[in-house]
Amino acid sequence: MTRVKRSVHARKKRRATLERAKGYRGEAHSNYKRAKEAVMKADSYAYRDRRNRKRDFRRLWITRINAAARQNGMSYSVFMHGLIAAGIELDRKVLADIAVRDPETFSRFADAAREASAA
Repeated sequence: MTRVKRSVHARKKRRATLERAKGYRGEAHSNYKRAKEAVMKADSYAYRDRRNRKRDFRRLWITRINAAARQNGMSYSVFMHGLIAAGIELDRKVLADIAVRDPETFSRFADAAREASAA
């Protein structure tokens, strides 16, 4: 079997890993072994947190909607139930944005939700 000389590809791989580890603390940006570990850990955090970001934003939107709904005298769950009953199909992202930027419009949504849930 012929011999495979890996020098070029091995150096290319190591250089790529060290470039990805730029800005890391200590040996993690200069020592290949430490850099490889740090990059692997960073990738796993990035993968996990791409999913967690969606959770975190949904929690933020629900908190904002709840605060605005309580200013209009109703809880979050009653408000959302009333919106569904009224046939208003807005997602939480849009509702949270309206709650922050345009309280007047949000209060109209709250009134519509209150009437729909009472009926």
